[in-house]
Amino acid sequence: MNPQKRRKIFERLRSANPHPTTELAYRTPFELLVSVVLSAQATDKSVNLATEKLYRVANTPQALLALGMVGLIEHIRTIGLYRSKAKHILETCRLLVERHGGKVPESREALEALPGVGRKTANVILNTAFGQPTIAVDTHIFRVANRTGLAPGKDVREVEDKLVKSVPEGFRKDAHHWLILHGRYVCKARKPACPDCVIRDLCEFRKKTKA
Repeated sequence: MNPQKRRKIFERLRSANPHPTTELAYRTPFELLVSVVLSAQATDKSVNLATEKLYRVANTPQALLALGMVGLIEHIRTIGLYRSKAKHILETCRLLVERHGGKVPESREALEALPGVGRKTANVILNTAFGQPTIAVDTHIFRVANRTGLAPGKDVREVEDKLVKSVPEGFRKDAHHWLILHGRYVCKARKPACPDCVIRDLCEFRKKTKA
């Protein structure tokens, strides 16, 4: 795909949604971190339902540590893999207090040193909480990048590297959100909604669906 076509794709995505953001509900970088860890193999909606009550009770590392394993599980048991997630979150809280004064660090290395925080989660935090132009490649973005021809790759890291390199500079901060929302609601896995797609004529997917 040539640079001009890529630019047009992002211009249209921006026109359709000028201020994209995550669908996870959060008010602080710490709340976002906890929500992202909880969202692995779970829907944003299910996470928001659980954290709405949790964050009223505890929304700092110190408060979550005081809540303890039993107390935390009580709030997140509706979310898949809740036991291992609770363990990771509490260990992360302990490290945030010990190493970072209870604050979420703004560096990739420090974030990835936290339990349950891999490259994708670190990218989400760096982008959404701190405004860095990172791109967290999940299943939606991987599919959109490959299907449209925007940044085809064999694995998520290859797609991430290609996107970081090829997304025009003015669009990098929001590219992650545009692509994930496009994959979630339009360029869906089983049946993409090609007739409703704002980038249909720019997309290089050969098996476009009809109305």
